[in-house]
Amino acid sequence: MKEALGRLRPRLMEIFTYLHANPEISWREVETTNYIFELLTREGFSPMRFKNIPGLYVDVGNGEPKVGLRTDIDALWQEVDGEFRANHSCGHDGHMTMAIGALLLLKELGQSFNGTIRVIFQPAEEKGTGALAVLKEGIIDDLDFLFGVHVRPVHELEDGTYCAALYHGASRLLEGEIIGEDAHAARPHLGVNAIEVGATIIEDLRTIHTDPMVPVSIKMTKFQAGGESGNIIPGNAAFTIDIRAQQNDVMDALAQGVKRVIDSSKLLYKVQIELRTVANVVAAEVDTTAQYIMEQAIVQATGLSKLRKPVRTPGGEDFHHYAVRRPHLKSTMLGLGCGLTPGLHHPKMKFKQARLVTGVEILTRAVLLALESGDTKEGSA
Repeated sequence: MKEALGRLRPRLMEIFTYLHANPEISWREVETTNYIFELLTREGFSPMRFKNIPGLYVDVGNGEPKVGLRTDIDALWQEVDGEFRANHSCGHDGHMTMAIGALLLLKELGQSFNGTIRVIFQPAEEKGTGALAVLKEGIIDDLDFLFGVHVRPVHELEDGTYCAALYHGASRLLEGEIIGEDAHAARPHLGVNAIEVGATIIEDLRTIHTDPMVPVSIKMTKFQAGGESGNIIPGNAAFTIDIRAQQNDVMDALAQGVKRVIDSSKLLYKVQIELRTVANVVAAEVDTTAQYIMEQAIVQATGLSKLRKPVRTPGGEDFHHYAVRRPHLKSTMLGLGCGLTPGLHHPKMKFKQARLVTGVEILTRAVLLALESGDTKEGSA
């Protein structure tokens, strides 16, 4: 396998260079989809575009068990060198390269196997809604395993080390509006000060308590009220609340707490407050069998000394919607230690591209090991 990887290395770097230089933001990954579709078609695969969204998938082999490998394909929109633009600062260019590389390596190896490997190129991970849209496409329902991968910053995994599971936390973003009437600054009794309502909400958020053994975070991250005239009391305001928890049940408890805070402020100030969820990413629910298979793949590819314990991170990843929405699915994510600095989502984020080649080997070994396990939905019931 390493000999075949050596032959593929220049091609993988070429693919990464293209993807890195041509980022597209969530739900607009049209040219990215076209590039991957055309590349895989030229290589003799039969990729299938999604019906209703950007992205695609490709099957190799046939029959059961069915093992999936998922990559995200979108970029972030952020300021880079004084200009706002699409930017691959979360490593999705590397993730795509590894997924394509796994397909090319399987072709290079030319070995036969029993079952199906499905490689999925998913849009809009950064919006937290791409996985939910792919679920509606129906291509996850018949899978037995699903593997993913994410590059990790150096403070989580040192360069050249790997872990078999990423325990991302749950994250939820709420947007709210305080709807009232403006008043003259000299006559505050004739209106409701939306800024005071917001201040009360901020203070009351601190009264929400959950299991202290589970890390959580809840805070207001945006508040906008008033205009240029300082002698007007604003009756209207817009705000956002960001919630994070390492467990899904604790996230649900936090969300209920926020609802109580908002309902209390509505009664206290006699004002209308509208609240809606704009992003909702669940915490990881890792399958032990899938994790064990990934551990074996890491050891086979790199040796036991390079295997690290699973990483727990407060960041979110919509990959975990798949296992939560389809409980039969055995899933885990490979953590790739690749010297990533200064950090994920930093406009100048960089990592050692050579580690992508190792990632290709680990992922390819993982999907082949999962096929060899013969562990299907019926067999594991």
